[in-house]
Amino acid sequence: MKRSSRGGRVVIGLLQHACSASPNANLKTALAAAERAAKDGAQILCTQELFRSPYFCQSEDHAQFALAEPIPGPSTEAFCRLARQRRVVIVASLFERRAPGLYHNTAVVIDADGSLLGRYRKMHIPDDPLYYEKFYFTPGDLGFRAWSTRYGRIGVLICWDQWYPEAARLTALQGAEILFYPTAIGWHPAEKATLGARQHAAWETIQRAHAVANGCYVAAVNRVGLEVLPNVGGEGIEFWGQSFVAGTSGEILAKAPAAQETNLLAEVDLAAVDTTRTHWPFLRDRRIDAYGDLTRRFSDGPQ
Repeated sequence: MKRSSRGGRVVIGLLQHACSASPNANLKTALAAAERAAKDGAQILCTQELFRSPYFCQSEDHAQFALAEPIPGPSTEAFCRLARQRRVVIVASLFERRAPGLYHNTAVVIDADGSLLGRYRKMHIPDDPLYYEKFYFTPGDLGFRAWSTRYGRIGVLICWDQWYPEAARLTALQGAEILFYPTAIGWHPAEKATLGARQHAAWETIQRAHAVANGCYVAAVNRVGLEVLPNVGGEGIEFWGQSFVAGTSGEILAKAPAAQETNLLAEVDLAAVDTTRTHWPFLRDRRIDAYGDLTRRFSDGPQ
């Protein structure tokens, strides 16, 4: 039975760890972390983005497509078993092989009975130095969604999506009480001294702002470790960890270290969503009649 969206206390578990070159070893690491989190009381678990491998998008390499898997597939089946055994909800980030030549950066949502509720395909695909995702991932075509799980109604967005207020808003309008963001983000080591603090602060601030603007919880989970790919070289990416859970007013409820593998657990009270939204009635006061230009790339003014 689905729990009511009228409130209740729920424990979130974010699985922050480093990734090796072995997909099977990474899957075992994530499953073991999920087991520990469940034993410690977590009820909704979330992996980091593309946890089964190092962050392969540092280069455009056709060989990396071999890392993808179908959904349902081996990873989905393993997490469905764990969800059923431990009675937990799981959000797992996967490299989806949809069809020959068609791949997505996808998160699956699994309910506490082990059933696969659905999937979210990353909508915003970046193309930046060492983040060449447009080479690998087709933009999502399932839209912004939320799912009613045993422990609450949740929405999922992925990494680059976390910078877009439109994505958070549309997911919240689907009824999401918690927004989960599986993430793989870090510093270019050469830039860290001059830009690192500013970059991290911007990342955290924008997501806390989503919690404020939508009166919901935000949970972002990031990997840790320095990843230098053999086929790329250079200085690689230093992933900054610091997974966190923000409350309905944007306050930090729990935060993980920058360089340590950990399960970050945080208890949230879903009743706070309604309380916050009645005190800060942003959804009530939205001028939906005046937002038509949001569907334009840019407003060039009178023609």
